[in-house]
Amino acid sequence: MVVGYLAISVAYGILARQAGLGLVETVLMSTLVYAGSAQFIGVGMLAGGASAAAIIATTFLVNLRHLLYSASLAPYLRRVGMARLAGLGFGVTDETFSLDIVELSRGPRSTMFLAGVHLAPYLAWNTGSLLGGLLGGLVGGIQQLGLDFALPAMFIALLVPQVKDRLLAVTALVSGLISLILSLFVQSSWNVLLATLLAASFGMGWKKWRNHCG
Repeated sequence: MVVGYLAISVAYGILARQAGLGLVETVLMSTLVYAGSAQFIGVGMLAGGASAAAIIATTFLVNLRHLLYSASLAPYLRRVGMARLAGLGFGVTDETFSLDIVELSRGPRSTMFLAGVHLAPYLAWNTGSLLGGLLGGLVGGIQQLGLDFALPAMFIALLVPQVKDRLLAVTALVSGLISLILSLFVQSSWNVLLATLLAASFGMGWKKWRNHCG
């Protein structure tokens, strides 16, 4: 996960500088926002002359999926105080959430353990952003570097250990298929959010039907 974050954040840093952001602004966006997809979108919108309100609204919509992540983690963190929850919540990303769920499903984990899981990628993301920002004026044609493949590869590596039976495998495939279909008709990341809800409902319905019949 750290290696993947380094690669993607370097690409972000380069694109941010090419979009007109200064080095400090580039790094501060990673430090304060820390949302890969939202940062890439924000940089693109800045380059296109979008308003601050439009960028903030788009970022909000893109990150709505974090509501689902929080709901999934909540049962494991019932005894954690609000201050610690806020700190852990800031570090929740697609990848850290996947790792959190895998670890928590195996047994109780301390908040310090989870904080460590969140801190390492955060430091990697900011380090890569700084490196990319420093290289931003020197490297062109970022699409030719192949760094964009690191993100889907990382998702696949995190997904595979969680697919432990046919139900989970089919649910994952259904989710991906629905997301691809919806991406043809909806904008932003709504396809991911809707596909997650529909596939999870499908998986839960199938599980209840299987338990009832078996």
